[in-house]
Amino acid sequence: MKKKNVLVIFGGMSNEYEVSLKSAAAAIENMDLSKYNLMMLGITQEGKWLRFFGDVEMIRNHTWLTDKSCVEAFISPSREQKGLIELSPEGYKVTEVDVVFPILHGKFGEDGTIQGLLELSGIPFVGCRTLASAICMDKAITHRLVAKEGIKVARSIVLYKEDRNAEQRLEEVDIKLPVYIKPAKSGSSIGITKVFHFEQLEDAISKAFLEDDKVVIEENINGFEVGCAILGNENPMIGEVDEIELMGDFFDFNEKYMLANSKIHMPARVEKEVAHQIKKTAIKIYEILSCTGLARVDMFLTQGNEIYFNEVNTLPGFTSSSRYPKMMSSIGLSYTDVITRLIELALEEV
Repeated sequence: MKKKNVLVIFGGMSNEYEVSLKSAAAAIENMDLSKYNLMMLGITQEGKWLRFFGDVEMIRNHTWLTDKSCVEAFISPSREQKGLIELSPEGYKVTEVDVVFPILHGKFGEDGTIQGLLELSGIPFVGCRTLASAICMDKAITHRLVAKEGIKVARSIVLYKEDRNAEQRLEEVDIKLPVYIKPAKSGSSIGITKVFHFEQLEDAISKAFLEDDKVVIEENINGFEVGCAILGNENPMIGEVDEIELMGDFFDFNEKYMLANSKIHMPARVEKEVAHQIKKTAIKIYEILSCTGLARVDMFLTQGNEIYFNEVNTLPGFTSSSRYPKMMSSIGLSYTDVITRLIELALEEV
């Protein structure tokens, strides 16, 4: 059987560019090349698209864009010229692409933008479709939709840049400190601050507005964070529940990727029936938000075993040591198995 051409896209213009490089490098190293022809397309932080032919280590250490083999390239939105268009002084050529694996985190990669281009092109791709990607990127919208289906969410208010009097608005809806100040559409906890005193509020809001034009102020839930890795379209598979044991105020960028003080317990230290309810809630959220392919659903568990929805990551951290692959390994799927299954799920959509 002819091997399928799989195009991995990495990099991007978001503040999670470096996270994408690490995720993509790991996925490339673990892809089953006996089944697939690997193609690589990098997007610089400035938005330049380059087909890359070099060594995967150059992706990991952010030297890939200096490689002399790089060629300007882009995905054709035309279904007649279906594939990757490479530019050169002599003209252009089109290379057929069977499936795209967009290993892009954050804005312009995980938020429906690249997914919209791929849906327009007619090229199958790994992960959530355009609508689900866009919805899940916005914390305020996801909370509103999930809450309407009877799942508990933290109370919150939304601010735009022209809004003022955050303190007054919090008092009006009886949200007490501490609160979390979050950019509505940003990942990896970038721009998030936990505020304990009203004097900290304005600086925290300004910090969040550096990442997005919409900010969520959310009440603190007394409990700990748990996560569920989900893989599939209809009748999806779910990995073991994991638990974050915090040593600081919250699971910020450094803790997520360095684990300097925090610990991740997998499986989570909860009773079997509680773990079952967490998984059941995660699947329900996945379906409410029309997710496909993969996602990691994050929730909070209180001391009274109440489950509160936190967020959905439609492309969670994807290195071999990341939470998502580890949760899937707990049910017998190796990292390579996960990659293969995701590609095959995308091809099933054709």
